[in-house]
Amino acid sequence: MAPDKSLIIVGFSGFGKEVFWLASRLGVTVRGFLDDNTAVQGHQFASVPVLGMVDDWQQYSDCQFVIAIGNPRVRSKVRDKMCSSGSPEFATLIDPGAIMMSEHVTIGVGSIICAGTIATVEIVIGEHVIVNLNCTIGHEVVFEDFVTVAPMVAISGNVRICSKAELGTGASIRQGLTISSGAMVGMGSVLTKNVPENVVFFGSPAKVIKTIAQ
Repeated sequence: MAPDKSLIIVGFSGFGKEVFWLASRLGVTVRGFLDDNTAVQGHQFASVPVLGMVDDWQQYSDCQFVIAIGNPRVRSKVRDKMCSSGSPEFATLIDPGAIMMSEHVTIGVGSIICAGTIATVEIVIGEHVIVNLNCTIGHEVVFEDFVTVAPMVAISGNVRICSKAELGTGASIRQGLTISSGAMVGMGSVLTKNVPENVVFFGSPAKVIKTIAQ
């Protein structure tokens, strides 16, 4: 899926640059980046400039936007900040190297699906979700809004991943589990039981190692 307008990427991080690559693979023109980090103002990537701060989005209301920020809490706050001053049009980006059938996978606005992702059937992906490189998603998985899935995560069927949860690189998720809102499953973890809200699970099998401050 490709936007039908020029794109502005919100976030000039490494992932923002990877989203530039994804957009290029889709043949989408990237007009520029927005970022609240004063240190990157005036910088460029592949001759595409940082145009200003996030609040400057209204100057480019003829474009579509995608928020390329890996941290789900920050991504949610940036979306809310933009929407508090108008009605930005968010794009949905699906890399041409992702394997899925549109009749079996529903994807919300603002989401980013990266190369190598395989999604099977009866999958619901909410708004502003990031599914990074080479992830596998089994049947009847539900992603609520603002979920972040790092590269090479394997998710078995009938899993529910609640809002602002985050799955670290290489994590494996057993069938039928629920990962509650704001939780994080650490890199390389093997998850065998449900995860409560706002905690970090890590290990094989994964267990609680700390609570995430709100």
